[in-house]
Amino acid sequence: MSAKPEHYDVIVKPIITEKATMASENGAVVFEVTKDASKPQIKEAVESLFGVKVKAVNTTIIKGKTKRFRGTPGRRSDVKKAYVTLEEGNTIDVSTGL
Repeated sequence: MSAKPEHYDVIVKPIITEKATMASENGAVVFEVTKDASKPQIKEAVESLFGVKVKAVNTTIIKGKTKRFRGTPGRRSDVKKAYVTLEEGNTIDVSTGL
């Protein structure tokens, strides 16, 4: 299965945080995805881009915080995260990039 251009539109970037690193110990990888991406689209994109088998996809929407930028109130944008659980024996090294 080859990577289609729209697969690159679904996955924005990998998320590398403490929580994401702890999830990777259980065979999960965390990606930032577009807001309108569905779980089947995310699964298909990850499988074709990285050549792995996906067991499950869990998504969550993080609401943007109100922060101050140069003294004026601003708002961070909302972000959709996908926790992609891989089948046994499959791994993705997110530190290398696409």
